[in-house]
Amino acid sequence: MDRRGDTVVVVLHGGHLRAGLVWDETVFVDAGITVLAPSRPGYGRTPLSTGTTRAGFADVTAELCRHLGIDKVAAVLGISAGGPTAMTVAARHPGLVERLILQCSQGPHWPRRRERLLANLIFSPAAERLTWGSLRGLLRRAPDTGLRMLLGGLSTVPPRQLLAGMWPEHRATLIALFSAMRSGAGFRQDLRPYTDVTAEIGQPTLVIASRHDGAVSFDDAEHLATAIRRAELVESRSDSHFLELGADWPAISEAIRVFLTSEPRDFAARG
Repeated sequence: MDRRGDTVVVVLHGGHLRAGLVWDETVFVDAGITVLAPSRPGYGRTPLSTGTTRAGFADVTAELCRHLGIDKVAAVLGISAGGPTAMTVAARHPGLVERLILQCSQGPHWPRRRERLLANLIFSPAAERLTWGSLRGLLRRAPDTGLRMLLGGLSTVPPRQLLAGMWPEHRATLIALFSAMRSGAGFRQDLRPYTDVTAEIGQPTLVIASRHDGAVSFDDAEHLATAIRRAELVESRSDSHFLELGADWPAISEAIRVFLTSEPRDFAARG
């Protein structure tokens, strides 16, 4: 954790990501906000034993904040597969968490049976290293082919069309990101069912999602925005699961900034 100011946001990354990959943190860094981004169990250097359930890791996250002298966090951000853990932190530790942000967050109905079976196969202990090694090799030898393959499951837009309209710097960013990904034992842990805690969340909540997200259905965002009583849904125009690549990301970033700086009671009046 690099302290930049008194305001602290806890970031819980999505699947295949870990601490040190700052893909989802730049909006806070640019605003001078301190980011605490622990690797979830099974990712990076965090063993599965750190939290065998989302509730268990939620408690570990709260204890980590106390250990670092943090008695309030402005928000917990849960991205994709990190969303259920972020919701659990907010539900179990309302005295610590002032707000909740859910970005392309998985809802209680994810994953579907087909997704679970396929992911358990290609990210099994025997296959995970080979899977990512093969993908990295493909991205080096034939980057467009590799990107089309990977983006096929992350967007409702045909991969060729999506890639044709993508800026060169965004291609380079995605190649670097995909090349750094690993699943460890974390993604298989993400596939396990979890307890729906939406009814227990009392904090102001910002739900951000795109209808073109091929990894998490927009229906999940609508469900979360309805089930969490102080939630507001913001729709991104991104063509994929990666909202940061959307043309309206500056507007989404501003919505996040305003959300973080608004008084909770003001947000409640709008929600």
